Amino acid sequence: MPELVERIDVDAPPDQVWAALTDWESQGEWMLATDVRTVGGPAQGLHGRLVARTGLPLPGGRHVGVLDTMIITKWEPPRLVEVQHTGRLIRGPGIFEIEPRGPHSTFVWTERLYLPYGYLGELGWFLVRPFALLGIRRSLKRFAAVAASRGSI
Repeated sequence: MPELVERIDVDAPPDQVWAALTDWESQGEWMLATDVRTVGGPAQGLHGRLVARTGLPLPGGRHVGVLDTMIITKWEPPRLVEVQHTGRLIRGPGIFEIEPRGPHSTFVWTERLYLPYGYLGELGWFLVRPFALLGIRRSLKRFAAVAASRGSI
């Protein structure tokens, strides 16, 4: 199972980082080419459901990309939230951890992926992985700025 682990230091306390992270519908401010919505009500706890669409918008309100459905499987504010990706292409746990660092924090983003389609999926991952890493790293830089700019909560 492939695993991506990326981290970034954030100039904000854990509570403030947690608030920015779990403001699901604002994730588009920092997560590249992604729009996140809650499903069936607020997703601020265990079993909350989310849907993300990652890709490019097209004229006429259409979108080309990947649909990513998720359910929250761990909820430990302000330290840990884990989602289970349940889509057709994106499957496996996504883990967001916030580590205190004095008056600041370190945000750790882990993705463990169950690849579909056997060897074809492995080949696809080999080709996509560098772009996924680039996107996650850029998103983390944007996240650090967004979380720090929110001010004290």
